[in-house]
Amino acid sequence: MTTRVLSDTAVMLGRSVRHVTRSMDTIITVTIMPIGFMLLFVYVFGGAIKAGTDNYVNYLMPGILLIAIASGISYTAYRLFNDMKSGIFERFHSMPIARSSVLWGHVLTSLVSNAISVVVIIGVGLLMGFRSSAGVLAWLAVVGILVLFTLALTWVAVIAGLSASSPDGASAFSYPLVFLPFVSSAFVPTDTMPGPVRAFAENQPVTSIVNTIRALLAQQPVGDKIWIALAWCAGILVVAYAFAKVVYRRRIA
Repeated sequence: MTTRVLSDTAVMLGRSVRHVTRSMDTIITVTIMPIGFMLLFVYVFGGAIKAGTDNYVNYLMPGILLIAIASGISYTAYRLFNDMKSGIFERFHSMPIARSSVLWGHVLTSLVSNAISVVVIIGVGLLMGFRSSAGVLAWLAVVGILVLFTLALTWVAVIAGLSASSPDGASAFSYPLVFLPFVSSAFVPTDTMPGPVRAFAENQPVTSIVNTIRALLAQQPVGDKIWIALAWCAGILVVAYAFAKVVYRRRIA
């Protein structure tokens, strides 16, 4: 049974990845906005921002990566919505394949496409002066956190894709997620913010995730930040996955 599920998921993943490679403009669109933010904040606002570091690109990079992922998962919702409306799900379900493989194909495709975007953005960051003294284990920890964050938001995207009534509605849900890093420690330290804004910024998931990645890349102690970041990612993932399964069952019933 497990072998069959894995085999069916691999087929669905191949199908979704082919769709992405045939329309590379989606990956280009996802990378352009974060790179634009990085250029804007480093070369226009960077001189006026006091982040407590001589290399503002290093400070900025974790938040830019999260913005890219939050933007990228909107295409998962969009592709899933199109599959639902085209009737392809019904055709898949009439075949002897694992039903869960249809969703997992989209989810794993999100991991692949977002990984490409992250690599491109880091490459541009290197050209802009981004440097990291992190060792192999620290980089593996960063990759693990980004994968977990991508999975968590992708399952949120699955809910949106299954529930939306229009293509715009399927992708528009990601706008608040893209905005969230701006009210966090992604661009400036939270202690520069007014009281209520600071309270929100310090107690929302992006700040703990950004702070953890930033500490890992700089080879600084992460303390309990990493456990808070992992708890946020895992909590969102579990809740979103549970809701997505409920919505999926209702749509295919």
